[in-house]
Amino acid sequence: MASKRRPPATRAAEASVPRWGAQLRRGELYRVRHPSGDAKRSRVVVVVSRSAHLASRFSTAICAPVYSQRGGLSSEVEVGPAEGLKHASAILCDVLTSFARGQLTDYVGTLGPAKLAALRTALRIALEIE
Repeated sequence: MASKRRPPATRAAEASVPRWGAQLRRGELYRVRHPSGDAKRSRVVVVVSRSAHLASRFSTAICAPVYSQRGGLSSEVEVGPAEGLKHASAILCDVLTSFARGQLTDYVGTLGPAKLAALRTALRIALEIE
């Protein structure tokens, strides 16, 4: 399956962003391949790192996994076809993982403003941040 690319307008807007920050933005969804290379074991994740971290020289990004089964937890964000996914799914903010930027290459989609706000709320709940 060929990886999707961002729309041209988005790529053009990123031209002025510093090299390290141009690759990823909070709320973008990527398919991460399993180290074995087995395509059936790939996972979609959403970037949750703060902007300052993404604009830095750190080689990793903090992500939350997207699962097709939803538990209805307040630390989950429901997503689906509008965000580039095939099925209704949920971002699990209780399960944060760090990935090397080089692993986040298969762009799936991005969260809109309302879903980004829901993501911020779910992260606050998952991490018990007041």
